[in-house]
Amino acid sequence: MRQNLGDRSLQKLRAADLAALYAAMTRSGSAPRTIQVTHVCIHRALGQAKTWGLVRDNVAEIVKPPKAPDQETPMLQPAQAAALLDRLRGKPLYLLASLGLGTGMRRSEMLALRWQDIDLDAGRLTIERSLEQTTAGGVKPKSPKTRAGRRTISLPARLVTELRAHWRDQQQRRLALGIGRASDDSPVFATVDGGFLSPNGITKAWPRAMAEIGMPGVTLHSLRHTHASTLIASGMDVLTVSRRLGHASAVVTLRVYGHLIAGTDDRAAQIMDAALGSKMVAGSDGKPEK
Repeated sequence: MRQNLGDRSLQKLRAADLAALYAAMTRSGSAPRTIQVTHVCIHRALGQAKTWGLVRDNVAEIVKPPKAPDQETPMLQPAQAAALLDRLRGKPLYLLASLGLGTGMRRSEMLALRWQDIDLDAGRLTIERSLEQTTAGGVKPKSPKTRAGRRTISLPARLVTELRAHWRDQQQRRLALGIGRASDDSPVFATVDGGFLSPNGITKAWPRAMAEIGMPGVTLHSLRHTHASTLIASGMDVLTVSRRLGHASAVVTLRVYGHLIAGTDDRAAQIMDAALGSKMVAGSDGKPEK
């Protein structure tokens, strides 16, 4: 910025100066996302300067940096998902990965999950809150952003078995430490003393774990994306998938996964063919004949 603006004072800063800066950064090879971050910093700084009366206008409000390209979250194929779980088996993040793939839950929802939210006999769990990490208050649960975020979803049989085993292991560890059995409101994913795990800590630990097992491109969100994509590609209706993911509406689901639904068009044709009678063909007079 100093290179482009020289010794200009804040009062003389123009929108054209910022546009020239972003153009220069683009020519020098800076990524669009890097330019966007630069723009955000300048926008905030000028906004504060305006509040203090140092400038009359925030010229950053006029200039738009290059749009960062959307980065599609990778969808794991069934063999890749199986390989992920196989390589993580016995490691700290295994159950988190298994739950994410099996339910499509968000990271914050999984970390806020309590034993009282799970009915292992019925094979269901209820999502009533998520976990957030604040600068002042530390880690604390909060209610879902939308009504759709509060939901009950069915569990694959495999996950029920794994959660039962995890519950037994957790109880045994607590008893060995002399802190007693975990109560129903204890977190499923807990620290040694029974507290909530840090969302930021999990976010940092995940890429390290992926690098160790040779799957560095897999993100935490890949688990949720793979769950949804697999269901839709298999022919599951969008409304059910939307409810399972906790989307505010099916429109959100369509916007993210609509391209996969197009792949089920052949199945739609087969269904209509079966419904109308595949043996019906048009005769020479244009009327259907059997």
